[in-house]
Amino acid sequence: MRVTYDALAETARQIRIRVLEMAHAARTPHVASALSCADLLAALYSRVLRIDPKSPDEENRDRCLLSKGHGCTALYAALALRGFCPPEVLEEYARDGGRLPEHPAPHCLPGIEFGSGSLGHCLAVGAGLALSARLLSLSFRVYVLMSDGECYEGSVWEAATFAATRKLSSLTAIVDFNKWSATTRTEPALRPLAAKWRSFGWVVKEIDGHDLRAIVRALTAPPDARQRPRIIVAHTIKGKGVSFMEDELEWHYRPPDANDLQRALAELKR
Repeated sequence: MRVTYDALAETARQIRIRVLEMAHAARTPHVASALSCADLLAALYSRVLRIDPKSPDEENRDRCLLSKGHGCTALYAALALRGFCPPEVLEEYARDGGRLPEHPAPHCLPGIEFGSGSLGHCLAVGAGLALSARLLSLSFRVYVLMSDGECYEGSVWEAATFAATRKLSSLTAIVDFNKWSATTRTEPALRPLAAKWRSFGWVVKEIDGHDLRAIVRALTAPPDARQRPRIIVAHTIKGKGVSFMEDELEWHYRPPDANDLQRALAELKR
């Protein structure tokens, strides 16, 4: 049965709750970066990706790469909610001997396709996977979730050129465009981001990255007739879902203490 939009909204809410709980327990940063992409990951893992938790290595599964590896608490939560691991595994996040590092490691969980953390790598890997699907006559699709700050990296644009010239229409990139890098606003340097991607030969769709219907429509659009790769520029809010964290740079670095957690959960559990 297709997951309803109400169910997707609940999944995104649960992802945000688990992000906060994990970050508080482990005293780790990057909470706001994980919150901004919760809706995107909820749509991907609960509605869009052709994946099966019972067969996580099936050859023709869709591939999803989290290039912004610092937001991995949201990915771990999405995988747990989709049934790729028991919920209690999330308690191992950033703990000695635990399975869940602060940036995704290859196969630390079923469903983790590639290790990420150093920004600018995953689009090239995604393009390689899309090309391999063509060479192997497989039908899997590839999705790469990136940060806007990583679009400063030259490797991103090298991969963008490769994907466009090879006509990798099974590749979809998503930019979590929350307008912040680690230290400053991204928008002045990246403006106009959509036009930059069009100039590299990509199909571009701009959406509200917290509108689940818009996200699903963009992610499930049919392949381009001219075989161009697709990029979704998702306008998001860093820290989305917790009012005192929204659009505040400090929550890129500051772990939530007990009071912060209580205030945030009170908002999310209303």
